[in-house]
Amino acid sequence: METVESKVKDQLDVFALREQFPVLERRVHDDKPLVYFDNAATAQRPLKVIEAMDDFYRRYNANVHRGVHQLSVEASEQFEGARESVRRLLNADSIREVVFTRGTTEAINLVAQAYLRPRLKEGDEILITHMEHHSNIVPWQMLCEQTGAVLKVAPINRQGELLVDELASMINERTKLIGMVHVSNALGTINPVEDVCRIAKKHDVPVLVDGAQATPHMAVDVQALGCDFYCISAHKMYGPTGIGALWARESILEDMPPWQGGGEMITRVSFEGTTYNDLPHKFEAGTPNISGAIGFGKAVEFLEETGYEGIVWQEERLLEYATEKMQAVDGLEIIGTAKHKGPVVSFTLEGAHPNDIGTIVDHYGVAIRTGHHCAMPVMQFFNVPATARLSFAPYNIRNEIDIFLEALGKARDMLA
Repeated sequence: METVESKVKDQLDVFALREQFPVLERRVHDDKPLVYFDNAATAQRPLKVIEAMDDFYRRYNANVHRGVHQLSVEASEQFEGARESVRRLLNADSIREVVFTRGTTEAINLVAQAYLRPRLKEGDEILITHMEHHSNIVPWQMLCEQTGAVLKVAPINRQGELLVDELASMINERTKLIGMVHVSNALGTINPVEDVCRIAKKHDVPVLVDGAQATPHMAVDVQALGCDFYCISAHKMYGPTGIGALWARESILEDMPPWQGGGEMITRVSFEGTTYNDLPHKFEAGTPNISGAIGFGKAVEFLEETGYEGIVWQEERLLEYATEKMQAVDGLEIIGTAKHKGPVVSFTLEGAHPNDIGTIVDHYGVAIRTGHHCAMPVMQFFNVPATARLSFAPYNIRNEIDIFLEALGKARDMLA
């Protein structure tokens, strides 16, 4: 009898999926097949994305919104079509709520400077969690230096899980914003964003979510989550680098002043004053990353065509298999053991520095990430200088994990 699980498995033909990614055919270091386990840093690009960007430069390269000639019209249609794709991805109410940025980092900085800075006074508080990426720490620290506000940090436990009750107890009348990561890039933890948003709303506190590691792996509905800002990066989800998006409620964006000035974000300019453009364009000063946006839109289409159900099915099994095998390795400790995890395994190996591990397994064709993963407070919490990290995508297969484990054994023997 066919089960739901077998139907999902049949829907996701992993080997057909791999054929869409040219880089996976590469051989490195004396003709070894490439095993790419660095997807949390940046995912690979399918042909759909590569060809769309190539087609833009070959056939209709032109600036958007400003021309009446055919190339400009075509470029504008594709550019705004990509915005609609992102709106659909996040289930936003309107394309007016989707602002293109250079990525999650710029989106967070935009909110910090255009939304929160005008509302902060000395002694006000910004609340984040202990598992944040530097992108969701440093902008708030800079803002605190500018305004005299105070940065507060909600704790996590030894499994790498957010202590939601502790976070709730830290909210008070001075709390002006909560910033939190949806999925930790260093631990894999999937945070209970909806629960935090529900708590925050009782105190009328807006919530910003760093969704960079979520959208490649799970369906995201910003309306269901109840957050006020959601930030994403295309390159984490099979799109190009240098492009991302900020989603925010339209009523909030309407009240926010522009962050940067220049062309496109205006409707009228004189030496006496300037009238700003409508949403979302008032936050998109200058010529945008047109090819990047087009590639972004195609990456969303790739995710939709592949289907999150199949993606989750494949990645959960990769995570289960890798975790089981790695737990059996003497001297290996997995850092981040939350009950709800994305496809990330960070670890340390007794007697071996993560950078040495990464260098050795690379010679066997295995690409992993080593270091602090732009999450140094996480490393400090677990009292480790760094970790080695495997991060999976739906095009990865179990055999690649076996190759990694063999390479890891070689590394351990060399470093012993």
